[in-house]
Amino acid sequence: MNMPTRVRLVEVGPRDGLQNEKQPIGVEDKVRLVNDLAEAGLGYIEVGSFVSPKWVPQMAGSAEVFARLPRRDGVVYAALAPNLKGLEAALESGVEEVAVFAAASEAFSQRNINCSIAESLQRFGPLMELAGARRVRVRGYVSCVLGCPYEGEVAPQRVAEVARELFAMGCYEVSLGDTIGTGTAGATRRLFETVGRDVPRERLAGHFHDTYGQALANLYASLLEGVSVFDASVAGLGGCPYAKGATGNVATEDVLYLLNGLGIETGVDLDRLIAAGQRICQVLGKENGSRVARARLASTG
Repeated sequence: MNMPTRVRLVEVGPRDGLQNEKQPIGVEDKVRLVNDLAEAGLGYIEVGSFVSPKWVPQMAGSAEVFARLPRRDGVVYAALAPNLKGLEAALESGVEEVAVFAAASEAFSQRNINCSIAESLQRFGPLMELAGARRVRVRGYVSCVLGCPYEGEVAPQRVAEVARELFAMGCYEVSLGDTIGTGTAGATRRLFETVGRDVPRERLAGHFHDTYGQALANLYASLLEGVSVFDASVAGLGGCPYAKGATGNVATEDVLYLLNGLGIETGVDLDRLIAAGQRICQVLGKENGSRVARARLASTG
């Protein structure tokens, strides 16, 4: 399998990164973060989530963020819309692309969205129909692909079954998420080898949390399997409210440093990306979670 020469980075920091923060974050700060990321060269940014504020309070202002967001040509501003109501709200806000999510673990599905995997997939039917009618592309997520906080190890074939269903119903791309960050490089290669039999590799993406410090190793393993799309979160922000102890998604800065070293093109400016991450960390009053950013900032003062 040839390693890709170009990679598309999906920046999930404004959504996956901020949704787990405890303190309120103003709309202006969210808009500034998205603008900073676009100026750094990121062409796909997941701006927010249209879910009930009861469950994810930090995403309550997503409609206002979209309303105040200046759009740059060539940048996709996407949002999570897990059900028909969420999609309708996203469409009203002018969202260009949405994402839906399912789990590869029954226990996680029940804890996260209070239904079985089969029921969650069934709920997407009306959403996919409306999205198709409005010509809005839908991206799919599969959670807990390399481990579950309630069930432990998850078999690759179970992941393949869910990914296959999402792809068949119209998701143009399916992102496989190591939600609790327990995956290893070997398990990652087996995962993509298995899922790749049902969904073309060019339609798969990797989403790695760094709880056990294995995210970059897993990402490199995915590159060896021909995967060329990866989700990442600026400054390593994030976590999962339904997976106790899970840390943020792999830092976009660290991913970019790895890809630059491999000679793989992304179109993203590392210095501008570091500045964007540091600015939001100052707003949040927390340390930057990117090792590359911390090292660069320390060396430049």
